[in-house]
This record gives sequence, C-alpha cells and structure tokens, in this order.
Amino acid sequence: MDYLAIIAIVERGKAQALVDKAKEVGLLGGTILYGRGTGVFEAPKFLNLHIESSKEVILIVSHRDAYRPIYDVLVEAGQLNEPGKGIIFTLTADNVLGLSQPVGKEKKK
Repeated sequence: MDYLAIIAIVERGKAQALVDKAKEVGLLGGTILYGRGTGVFEAPKFLNLHIESSKEVILIVSHRDAYRPIYDVLVEAGQLNEPGKGIIFTLTADNVLGLSQPVGKEKKK
C-alpha cells in the first residue's frame, strides 16, 4: 500500500475541531500530541512573565489516493495558509502496520 503521513502543528485547543472537520470528508482517525514551540518568537512575555507556547500536533496516516480532501479541509478549517496559524506537511509513510482498516479503502465483505 502507498501511504502518506499528514502532520499539522496548530495552537493548543484547535486540533480536535480540525480532526472533527476532517472526519466529515472521510478521515477515520488520527492522533493528537501535545508539545511546545521553541522558535525565537515562541516565548513571549507579558508583565515580565514567561508565557509558554503550547502546540498540538495532529498525526494522520492516509492512503495516498485519499489524502487530498483531508489535507485541504485541515488547511481551510485551521487557516494554515496564513502566517502564524500553524504548519502542515506530508511525508511518505513506509512499512505501515497496525491499521484496523485500510485507510481510504472500503472494507471487503
């Protein structure tokens, strides 16, 4: 099978809404991880207090033939084409195991 990993990094609190939108176009499931930004602009201060920049990382494995609607809805719903809203990218996913149903393919009866 030919799979892609879709990775989106968004502001904390935004990931679940994006995953819910992606389910409307065929996403079967994904994983949300928590992290923090480490870039030069990711450590703002307010009243001389450090404000941590929390992020959520969305990981999705999709069959290459089915990834585009999922990718597009994440970009649109998360406004990821605008600076400062997050980033999204894909990577080739080799040796994929553990999926309960082939992603992007119907179950055979």
